[in-house]
Amino acid sequence: MRRINLRLPRSLRTASFRLATLYAGLFTASVLILGAVSLWTIGGALDRQMSDRIGAEIATLQATYHSGGLAALVAAVRARERGLLALDFAVEQPSGTRLAGVLPRLPTGTGWMRVEAGPRSSDSMVEPPEHLRVLVTGLAGGGRLAVGDDLARIDDVQATVLTAFGWVAVLVAALGIGGGFLMSMGFLRRLDAITRTAEAIIAGELSQRIPLRGSGDDLDRLAATLNRMLDRIAALMESLRQISNDIAHDLRTPLSRLCQGLSAARGKAGTTAEYERAIDHAIAEAEGILQTFGALLRIAQIEAGSRRAGFRDVDLAEIVATVADVFEPVAEDQHHHLRVMIAPAARDHGATIHGDRELLVQALVNLIENALRHTPDGSTVTVSVAMEEGAPALSVADDGPGVPESERTRILDRFYRREASRTTPGSGLGLSLVAAVAELHQAELRVDDAAPGLRVRLRFSGL
Repeated sequence: MRRINLRLPRSLRTASFRLATLYAGLFTASVLILGAVSLWTIGGALDRQMSDRIGAEIATLQATYHSGGLAALVAAVRARERGLLALDFAVEQPSGTRLAGVLPRLPTGTGWMRVEAGPRSSDSMVEPPEHLRVLVTGLAGGGRLAVGDDLARIDDVQATVLTAFGWVAVLVAALGIGGGFLMSMGFLRRLDAITRTAEAIIAGELSQRIPLRGSGDDLDRLAATLNRMLDRIAALMESLRQISNDIAHDLRTPLSRLCQGLSAARGKAGTTAEYERAIDHAIAEAEGILQTFGALLRIAQIEAGSRRAGFRDVDLAEIVATVADVFEPVAEDQHHHLRVMIAPAARDHGATIHGDRELLVQALVNLIENALRHTPDGSTVTVSVAMEEGAPALSVADDGPGVPESERTRILDRFYRREASRTTPGSGLGLSLVAAVAELHQAELRVDDAAPGLRVRLRFSGL
């Protein structure tokens, strides 16, 4: 037998539709419960009102009987029947003879009783029988007085209330299901936009982003978070591409020198000393290449954020003092002046941040070495720590030739070296590592003109 796979439409199988339907069901049940309570409350109130009205009428007629006798009672009952008072009456003699009133035949006894009146015929139709609530009381002469009211009035009010709550329940259910369907359609449109973006990115279109509606709802916040994640992935991919290009271009030169040196040694070296010099040169080139790869791996590790696990409270003033003590004799040997400036606010209150001490030391070392390497003899390198708008800031400045404004951002790129620095030792990765450390610590990194010279500043406001 062929199986028929009956599946609900996609919009009716979403979590939003099921949730809306659940809430609609709860609201409908709440309306029905409220209707039942209201029905019971209104019925009880009308029942008490009817009993009080009948009891008051009995008391009035008994007073008439005591003051005027049976004739006055009969006259009062007949007057009430001719009036607009919607009650039924009966006055009976001790023998059971009816003197006045239209109530049907009453059972024997006194008190509250339920009486059914036979169906009444009209010109056009036969009306259903009436159910009456009757209070029967005895008279002093042995007769009986009865007053009754039609219970259909209470039934009519309860039926009206029940109908109203029934329609409300139907309306709530319809609105809930309809609203759930509309919510589901909107939810699916948003999900389809996310899915299309993901599929486009899988296909290689890394520039695609999830559209935002600007509503600030949960899906908008999720889309914004995913877009930031995609921006980060795109940046990492671009960084990887740039690293690959940089490695291909910048490491090709030392590898070529290494190969040429070894080839020349094999073809021309004739003595042991010449072979040793060739081997020493090759070892130096290989060590330089290994240092470059080590720096690249260190930068990649920092950018991956894996070093955050080792964050501790560190004092920038203490780091500056320690590193400056080490570099002061180095600066003197290179005919430079190293000056340390720690602002009183940083010294007294402590320029403490939450970070990796080893990486911060390495970043400061790179900045100082960069300043010493690219400034002429007699230059002054100033290392300072200050508080800027409540956040600690570390800066290294020199009074050398400086860097043109057009190149200040490029010097942070991997392997970038200015033409004037091509002849100096280095791989062009020192400031790239500083930039990676700044990003890891959520610090603002700025390269400014020191007038004269260059100033590199890290302001730690994110931790």
